[in-house]
Amino acid sequence: MFGKTKDNMPEGDPSPAMLAAQPPETHHAAPDSPEATSSISAGMSIVGKVVSDGTVRIFGRIEGELHAATVLIADGAQIEGDVVAEDLTIGGRVKGVVHANRVRLNGTAMVEGDIFHRSLSIEENARFEGSSKREEAVIDKPARQTSRIQSQSASNGGAHKPNGTNEHEGRITPPPAV
Repeated sequence: MFGKTKDNMPEGDPSPAMLAAQPPETHHAAPDSPEATSSISAGMSIVGKVVSDGTVRIFGRIEGELHAATVLIADGAQIEGDVVAEDLTIGGRVKGVVHANRVRLNGTAMVEGDIFHRSLSIEENARFEGSSKREEAVIDKPARQTSRIQSQSASNGGAHKPNGTNEHEGRITPPPAV
């Protein structure tokens, strides 16, 4: 009744020899395969700099810089810091400066800060407090942007650690005397 026809295989549990004779299942990688997409889940919080050559999906919270080719900030996600991307979609909350060729603010987006872009689209009910400036070539590639930042820190005498924080961060220093 539920088994294969008598011509192909007998009903019942297949023997190990029959299983070995069957062709293996093939799984084709989707365009957004796990190798090309990184995800920060809703329960995760990251403090520091996140850099990726591929797609980054944010459901949690980032406090620091985010550099990636494609960034998707989901509804409920939060970023406090600068975002650099070729393609950026915001559905959550961003507080910081945004540099991206294409920026989309979904209806649930809340952005506090300046947006430098080549293309900007804002859906109804999205909140944006800051300035928007159109530039023809905002970024070439996130990796190139990162290299420029690293070369700047090298010219500062290495005052920045590899993770992007200041070497003297965390120390209390008095303000300069006036």
